[in-house]
Amino acid sequence: MIFNTNKETALKLDAADELRSLKTLFHFPQLDNKDVIYFCGNSLGLLPKNAKAAFDTELESWKELAIAGYMAGKNPWLKYQEYVKPALSKIVGAKENEVTVMNALTVNLHLMMMSFYKPTKQRFKIIMEAGAFPSDQYAVETQVKHYGFDPDEAIIEIAPRNGEKTLHTSDIIEIIEKNKNELALVLLGGINYYTGQFFDMSAITKATHDAGALAGWDLAHAAGNVRLQLHEWNVDFAVWCSYKYLNSGPGAVGGCFVHEKFANDQNTHRFGGWWGNDEKTRFKMEKGFIPKNDASGWNISTAQVFNTVALKASLEIFEKTSIEAITTKSDQLTGYLEYLLSQIKNISFDIITPSNKAERGAQLSLYFHEKGKDIHQRMIDSGIVVDYREPGVIRVAPAPLYCSFEDVNRFYEILLSF
Repeated sequence: MIFNTNKETALKLDAADELRSLKTLFHFPQLDNKDVIYFCGNSLGLLPKNAKAAFDTELESWKELAIAGYMAGKNPWLKYQEYVKPALSKIVGAKENEVTVMNALTVNLHLMMMSFYKPTKQRFKIIMEAGAFPSDQYAVETQVKHYGFDPDEAIIEIAPRNGEKTLHTSDIIEIIEKNKNELALVLLGGINYYTGQFFDMSAITKATHDAGALAGWDLAHAAGNVRLQLHEWNVDFAVWCSYKYLNSGPGAVGGCFVHEKFANDQNTHRFGGWWGNDEKTRFKMEKGFIPKNDASGWNISTAQVFNTVALKASLEIFEKTSIEAITTKSDQLTGYLEYLLSQIKNISFDIITPSNKAERGAQLSLYFHEKGKDIHQRMIDSGIVVDYREPGVIRVAPAPLYCSFEDVNRFYEILLSF
């Protein structure tokens, strides 16, 4: 696609955008009675307009039915987590029996590691990227300590080459191969939160299996953002939050993927809970945990209805299109942003996110060598919602469901005025 800086180009791109009407389905914060430019969906997605009615429906069921709401009402609560599986499975490229929703991301990461990190004296090491999101770092650190290992010895952190900001797939695979005799688990973020780099999950998962280890992924910045094929790529497990690109609100329910080779095996180790028990025996209230033979066998507590309501509402918007259409627009939108940023000469910065569209989603991370915080504040004051990460990085994420090419062009024009 050939771009230029003219606003008319942005308007033409928007006119041809088959997803343009979806923007009207979200609420935007206001500045001076105008919608802000919201490029922060990688931290918290916008509020879907249908969420209020969705909450009102469940509040009405609670009001009118009380305990009977579990079996009656518009959306009986007993099966509430089941309502989101069809859409979620398409978004992450899984079978419906391989996905479930529960808890929050880091809780789910711990639960998955308790199932899939089984260290021995020979195999106990975990590979992760250096500078992973802190919650991942803390989860891995405390897991290896739980088994009596020294984190400095058990955790292998892969860092970029000298002078570079992102990782090479070949380097990751080389380190996996080098440590194959001691490796138990590879746990990476599908997209690195800081650089925006989308890892080659298929190649890395295969290399991990070839080394005799298991592959797990934190998809907090990938779910709803990039094309995923978790089943086809033979991923062992994955976790994600739903409040970023899935627009489910702060503290919304997290999600899990467990490949059917494990999900269908009731002997796969996991922590048991009432809601993960076989539904045929759940209400017999007997001893002996018998897990459901799908990913829901990892559910522990009663369905988190009100933590899942906004996810259900947001997924109704995703169902109006396809993840293929969403990511196609994302490629174009991010490519347009990259082009416009390359035209800016009045501010000094580097784009540290890979330029290859196969290695990124709806995020470009801009590294400012100086005054990054000041520039970030000026963006906020100008009605551009982006976030800042030390040292000197401003992350810009034009989410395709509610961002337009005109938004990107307005952002460019505002930067020119700095």
